[in-house]
Parts: sequence; C-alpha cells; structure tokens
Amino acid sequence: MNKLSLPIRFGLVTGIVLIAYFLVLALFDKHINPVFSFFNAVITAFGIYEAIRLNKLQNPETFGYAEGFRDGVITGTIATFVFTIFFLFYATEINAGFLPQLLQNMHGTFNTDIGMITFIVAIMGLATTVVATLTVMQLFKKSRNMPQNE
Repeated sequence: MNKLSLPIRFGLVTGIVLIAYFLVLALFDKHINPVFSFFNAVITAFGIYEAIRLNKLQNPETFGYAEGFRDGVITGTIATFVFTIFFLFYATEINAGFLPQLLQNMHGTFNTDIGMITFIVAIMGLATTVVATLTVMQLFKKSRNMPQNE
C-alpha cells in the first residue's frame, strides 16, 4: 500500500483542483462553455507530473518506466473519478439547469441525458490520463541513447 499512497494522494488533490477550477468557472458563468475544459488536461497533466517526479525523487534506484506509468495512470484515474462524481452531483443536485444550458451553448440538437454526459466526462478524463502519462514519462524515462546526468 505504501507504493500506492503517493498516486492516491496526488489523484485526490488533482481531483479537488479540477473541482475548484470548475467552480471558479461557474462563478463567472463560463462552466457551460466546453472550451474551458481544455485546461482540465493541463491540471491533470501537472498532477501526474508531480506524482511521477516525487516518486522518482524518493526511489531513484528502483524507478522504472512501468512504475512511473502505473503512478501516472492511478493518479489520473482517481482524479477523473473524483471529478466525475462531483460533476454528476453538480448537474443533478446543485444546478439542475446546467445540462440544458450546456447543450444549448454547444448549438446542437442532441438528444442526450445526464448519464451520457457523465460517461463522456469520465472517458475524456481517462483518455487525458493516458495521453498525459505517456507524455510525462518521456521526461522521466531512462534513455539508452545518451549518458544520464544523475
């Protein structure tokens, strides 16, 4: 469990930061514009980066690509889960008019419900997790091409 505590902590913190960002957007009524959700990828990538970086600092001898990839995926998955649960709660209990406003802002005649939108939020978060983890691990992997500056 000791190896999982770091990505779990960073996943929870990243999820809370995603929620805070969403609520700040809601204060300015910008949360119905999907363009602002692109910054969620930056927040998630930073949380994954910090989890992997700290793990490499704590265990420089045993750190490998698989361990870093595992930490990144766990961090992002927990952050996605936390934010998705909050999103579902927000859209159903806090602001029931959120989903119609969001769909109207997208200028579409989509016939969808909260379950589908929540599923899309979760899939987008998991896809962001995988892409961000693969990207961040390029910074931390050991190269066989050049000598390492350790």
